[in-house]
Amino acid sequence: MIPKFEASSYEQTPFIDARNWIGGEWVEPSGDRVLPVVNPRHGETMAKVRMSTASDVDAAVQAASTAVEDWKQWPLRERAHVMYRARGLMMRDIDELSWLVSHENGKIFAEAKAEVEKGIECVEYGCALPNIAAGNQLEVSRGVSCEVVYAPLGVVAGIVPFNFPFMVPLWMLPQALVGGNAFVLKPSEQVPLSSLKLAQIFEDAGLPKGILNLVQGDRETVEALCDHPGIEAVAFVGSTRVAKLVYGRSAAAGKRALCLGGAKNHLIVVPDADVELTADNVVASYTGCAGQRCMAASVMVAVGDVQHIIDEVAKRSAAMTLGQDLGPITTAAAVERINGYITQAEQQGAKVLVDGRAASVGKGGYWVGPTLLDHVKGEMPAAREEIFGPVLSIVRVANLDQAIALENANPYGNASSVYTTSGDVARRVMNEVEAGMCGVNIGVPVPREPFGFGGWNDSKFGHGNITGWDGFRFWTRPRKITSKWALQKDATWMS
Repeated sequence: MIPKFEASSYEQTPFIDARNWIGGEWVEPSGDRVLPVVNPRHGETMAKVRMSTASDVDAAVQAASTAVEDWKQWPLRERAHVMYRARGLMMRDIDELSWLVSHENGKIFAEAKAEVEKGIECVEYGCALPNIAAGNQLEVSRGVSCEVVYAPLGVVAGIVPFNFPFMVPLWMLPQALVGGNAFVLKPSEQVPLSSLKLAQIFEDAGLPKGILNLVQGDRETVEALCDHPGIEAVAFVGSTRVAKLVYGRSAAAGKRALCLGGAKNHLIVVPDADVELTADNVVASYTGCAGQRCMAASVMVAVGDVQHIIDEVAKRSAAMTLGQDLGPITTAAAVERINGYITQAEQQGAKVLVDGRAASVGKGGYWVGPTLLDHVKGEMPAAREEIFGPVLSIVRVANLDQAIALENANPYGNASSVYTTSGDVARRVMNEVEAGMCGVNIGVPVPREPFGFGGWNDSKFGHGNITGWDGFRFWTRPRKITSKWALQKDATWMS
């Protein structure tokens, strides 16, 4: 039984060590290495996690393989009832879950609660699947009917990142579980604690033992999941470098794979943009979750004379209160990397309008304040590479053609937005940018359920989206059934 997380403030609060959940039992991973789980706000250890080995992965797959034989016989609606009960438990414990996310990841409480609420929204979509996934049937010839039903794959796996420890697993679990699969989840070794609560919630909601399994670990565990012959499909969310590796390794092992990678999202700002809306939105986009999200703004493309908007963005960035409006960076290594990008851009000729390199709160923790870089050139690393921190690079261009060309020259294709009051400008940008998720006057254009989440190009490897209807189809396979029960006098090619 996982105990209640007792925090109700940002004060350092310890929690139990992370363990594996295999076949409905909490077990210690068998690896030799133990890592600390550090609260980024304080830089202090709040728990520990031991790494799993290939034998732990095999134990989880064996438990899942046994359990799924009964689970896939449950009617779709009965499997969805588990989601209804899980949603109720999440709503009951929403503050506790939010504080746990805040402590292990570093988000301010409001952002952590928003993450939990988005995860609950994904569970609600799972509750609706019996209505959405009802098989279509049509009489295609006299006395002959065709229908489609969705069959589970069997045992499937998900590998999730550090930046959304509660929400991203719920991009996968509702569709996979309601679809009749058993699931092996590998949380990030940096933030493994929210997954303990997820497992407990699904246990309390009535999910049969062995249908959801957790294996803690890092690279060795990921490779074992990609290689295991008993796993039929793998989903991954993380960096582009690792997404490519996981996709290639899983595909080589004959698995279905969908792997989401990194991003370099552009916000195109034109002179007719509303100043108040744009400044508020741009700042929220690049500083939200300390910039540690694949949907964060990375580059502001300033088209023509938008100095008045840049001034307002700088003013609002400088007015943010660290620790209240903006949380810490997850690790000390990430702080060093982010500061390195800022310093490098400055040395290459960029102007630092707002500098977050010396930011700190209290005596510990890992901090970078809001940072605004102006006159960044398109060839600079700050304009091309994913920084994953609260840093916005401003690249100035003369016209909309150059803005779209700049966006489309980057290898990623996750998200792109435009700020304008012109419908024609909005239409053109939406039609021409190379991005899978686009926004008009919205800096974080995350599709809400039932619309699927997924980018293009180097931001995604595999087909379809990871949430919504695409997600359900990823974890299932369509079975087409053609039936004839009455002898007809006429004949067709189907006779």
